[in-house]
Amino acid sequence: MKKLILTTAALALTAGMAMADTVRLGTEGAYAPWNFVNDAGEIDGFERELGDELCKRAGLECEWVKNDWDSIIPNLVSGNYDAIIAGMSITDERDEVIDFTQNYTPPDPSAYVAMSDGVDVAGGVIAAQTGTLQSGYIADSGATLVEFATPEETIAAVRNGEADAVLADKSFLVPFTEDGSGLLFVGEEVPLGGGVGMGIRESDGELKEKFNAAIQSMKDDGSLNELITKWEVSSTF
Repeated sequence: MKKLILTTAALALTAGMAMADTVRLGTEGAYAPWNFVNDAGEIDGFERELGDELCKRAGLECEWVKNDWDSIIPNLVSGNYDAIIAGMSITDERDEVIDFTQNYTPPDPSAYVAMSDGVDVAGGVIAAQTGTLQSGYIADSGATLVEFATPEETIAAVRNGEADAVLADKSFLVPFTEDGSGLLFVGEEVPLGGGVGMGIRESDGELKEKFNAAIQSMKDDGSLNELITKWEVSSTF
């Protein structure tokens, strides 16, 4: 899924966790159905339900922290929270800076959405959220990339004619193709990433193993697939 471009010296920092009773989970809170803020002002979505269940199985108390996407890895490394659970794809680039649990969803296909058929996704102007797998793919594809800080801004760019299409996770785009606004899927789906996992500081091996065991237990008893199906975030295992 998302690919953060790592350019800050802050990523060299280390901030080990002492395995405190309360584990802080960092998420974006702006990427439904993975994670979003509900009408009550609380973190909600697939990853809220998943994270709470993983903490329960790992015997940990959870506290949720909302953080903007573009600083979500630096703020993990600097100790603002203890794990990232924010629709983050496991990539070699990120793995050089932080560690990952095993994936809790398979790779989610990316897709293009536009206002009409016939859009040239290979050579047109394509919107993507800054620092994502999709923005990196577009930059290397020959199309013209226009980046925006939030996923909602990429949709607005297509609607107002600033971009020909947007490339994003298909699960994020589906509701926009069903709301009567005229947006529709175009072109072929694009397989990106190696599945979504929890980001953990490299110094926190014990925490990683606790979450790995919890994720595996949900895979083994089928409850993870049930959650994936409920929230329609990706294919099942």
